[in-house]
Amino acid sequence: MSKVDTRQNPSLSIRTPRARVKGLGASGHGAGHFWLQRLTGAANALLMLGFVVIIALMAGRPYPEAVALIANPLVSIVLILAVVSVTVHMRLGMQVIIEDYVHDKGLKVAALIANNFYAAAVAAACLYAILRVGLSRLV
Repeated sequence: MSKVDTRQNPSLSIRTPRARVKGLGASGHGAGHFWLQRLTGAANALLMLGFVVIIALMAGRPYPEAVALIANPLVSIVLILAVVSVTVHMRLGMQVIIEDYVHDKGLKVAALIANNFYAAAVAAACLYAILRVGLSRLV
C-alpha cells in the first residue's frame, strides 16, 4: 500500500486550504506550543537541580548569609531562569487542561485569561523578590 501525498493532491486532505497555508494543526496552535512545553520541561529538570543546591546551601545559615548567597550574580541568574521557565511551563500546561476540559466558550475564555494573569503575577512577584535581594548589595 502506497502512502498518499496530500501536497500533490490537496483534495485528499481533511485540512482546510487556510489551515494548509498557515501550517497549523487541528488545535490551531501548531507544533510550537508542544515544543515550548517540552523545552521548558527539560529546562525545569536542569534548573531545579540548581534550585535544590541553592536551597541546601542556605539551610541553617543566618539571614545575612542567605541574602549574600542570593545576591551572588550566578545564583540570581539561575533563580531568575528557573522562575521564568517554571511559570511559562505552568501557564502552558494549564492552558492545555483548560482547552481540553472546559467546554463552555465564555468560561474557557475567562479561565484562559485568568491563567495568563496568574502566571504573570507569580513570575512578577518571584522576579521582584530575586532582583530586590540580588541588587541589595548595590544600594
